[in-house]
Amino acid sequence: MKVAIYGRPVSRGSEDTLPALMRFLAREGKEVFMYQPLRDFLAAGNLLEKEPAGLFKTHEDIIGNADIMFSLGGDGTFLEAVSIVQDYGIPMVGINTGRLGFLADIPSDRIDESLAAIFRQEYTVENRSLVQLSLIGGELDGFCCALNEVSVQKQQASMITIHTYLNEAYLNSYWADGLIVSTPTGSTAYSMSVGGPILTPDSSSFIISSMSPHNLSIRPLIVPDHNSIRIEVESRDLSYLMTLDSRSEVLDGNVQLLLKRADFTIKTVRLVGATFYNTLRNKLMWGVDKRN
Repeated sequence: MKVAIYGRPVSRGSEDTLPALMRFLAREGKEVFMYQPLRDFLAAGNLLEKEPAGLFKTHEDIIGNADIMFSLGGDGTFLEAVSIVQDYGIPMVGINTGRLGFLADIPSDRIDESLAAIFRQEYTVENRSLVQLSLIGGELDGFCCALNEVSVQKQQASMITIHTYLNEAYLNSYWADGLIVSTPTGSTAYSMSVGGPILTPDSSSFIISSMSPHNLSIRPLIVPDHNSIRIEVESRDLSYLMTLDSRSEVLDGNVQLLLKRADFTIKTVRLVGATFYNTLRNKLMWGVDKRN
């Protein structure tokens, strides 16, 4: 089996976790391919005990060289790894050296037992939907899909007006600081921070949530993800900020966004017994109150 390892070259905690991961993979006889900037970072700090079998930097580099991808870091690192995997279809495993970790949900102190279970195939694969972005009146290079969300936001103090359409039917004009269109995976990320609902990963929906709307009757809206969503932004600054997961771009005010469900999914690994509901209770500390 060929194992790809992705991590940020400045990931805090990777210098402790990665050697343990590499030793385990060596014992199991796995062929390791590593993200080149991570390898260079470790080598510069004399933290690389053994050279990997190969290196990768792009999506094209891992085609044929990876049967499974391990992301080492937090959820932000996992989202960056998604842009490497793209539509290749290999399962992804998140090892958490960050903080909350809904996607990177394997604790760094349980690497051996978790990986042993994975190589015994004691896991299920969850197919997670993505939102795909295209621009009307502009171009965007690179990977144009998001596992968590796409958002538009103001750049200066003044609010922006966000005209929103579902399948070209007018929905609303949001006067707000911004708007988030989230996938079910992203329902526990940016969308949740602005009061959006939590969806299970297998839901077939988008969440449309506004940021600090001026009209207090505005609430998050769940729509089936077979809808296309078109967004037109009015701003005094003649431009606005667009985010695509961890990527951000400043767009001209004349550029519109067209969002739809991507025609492929990201495969994530969930260990047997590690349910989404367990993750919610643990990460959000549900039931911590002793009265529960």
